[in-house]
Amino acid sequence: MAQIVEMLATEAAASAKEAARQAILDEYGILDTLSEREYDDIAKLAALICGTPIALISFVDRDRQWFKARVGLASSGSSRGHSFCAQAIQQPDDVMVVPDATSDPRFAGNPLVTGFPKIKFYAGAPLVTPDGAALGTICVIDQAPRQLSAAQVEALAMLSRQVVAQLELRRSNAALEMANAMLAAQSLTDGLTCIPNRRAFNRRMAEERQRAHRTGQPLSMLVVDIDHFKEYNDQFGHPAGDEALQLVAQTLDQARRQYDFCARYGGEEFAVILPNTALPAALAVAERLRAEVAKQQFRRPVTVSIGVATAADNAGRLLDAADAALYAAKMGGRDRVVAAA
Repeated sequence: MAQIVEMLATEAAASAKEAARQAILDEYGILDTLSEREYDDIAKLAALICGTPIALISFVDRDRQWFKARVGLASSGSSRGHSFCAQAIQQPDDVMVVPDATSDPRFAGNPLVTGFPKIKFYAGAPLVTPDGAALGTICVIDQAPRQLSAAQVEALAMLSRQVVAQLELRRSNAALEMANAMLAAQSLTDGLTCIPNRRAFNRRMAEERQRAHRTGQPLSMLVVDIDHFKEYNDQFGHPAGDEALQLVAQTLDQARRQYDFCARYGGEEFAVILPNTALPAALAVAERLRAEVAKQQFRRPVTVSIGVATAADNAGRLLDAADAALYAAKMGGRDRVVAAA
């Protein structure tokens, strides 16, 4: 019974170790990528140093081995069950050398030995990450039995470290790109309401102006202002005012059409860009947004005034026109939609 328990514990540990190794391999994002000169050059150098017709940079995936770089072999991979490299990574600290696979009981019946590519000689240096995970190998293969000198074995190990250095560089670049993308997104997002900010609005507006000019389609926009917002802040305090801003922003962003663009323009003002939209449709959208805000539960009823403007040919003064319409809506009693003259 104790032996069975020990065996099950060993299998569980091996399974957990393999799952961790696979997770690290996935994290590098190297599988199924296009060929890259840096990896190709390392594989060619391995073949030259070891004097073999075949050299591979191989990654051991869940049920396959996949070749990132290959010399002298057209195939992009093979089954993990037949992989020499899958055996090599079991001893990550050593270069596995098989002088003659036909006389090695581990590989004599392997289809890669008995059939194409007729492997006789194999040497593989595991690709060991700083985390200690062996992801694959850089290996050299020959169709005749042979040996490597100690210097060649050491050179193969050195090349394996260069492959890992390339992997680390790839991961660092990916992390840097992600960080830059996050910073860019943050620079275009309003910190309070989590919708696009004025900078994002200006960028999108410039794009839509160019598109409207190019296509001749009408471009409309809405300028939305929360009515009596200063009084709301004075009555309930700025934290409650922030909550109201967030709810209005969320309502506008959810109630807009899928292809419209909603941004916080500043203070209690929001702007909505309506591409390919003539005035009647823009007024309908504006009225729906006004009604949706009025339905929300605030500490007291909150309404918005909306100015609407449409340009059929020149969108250059669209914002000014929508602002003028908003002013007219506020002068007209608020909680209403007004179109620019």
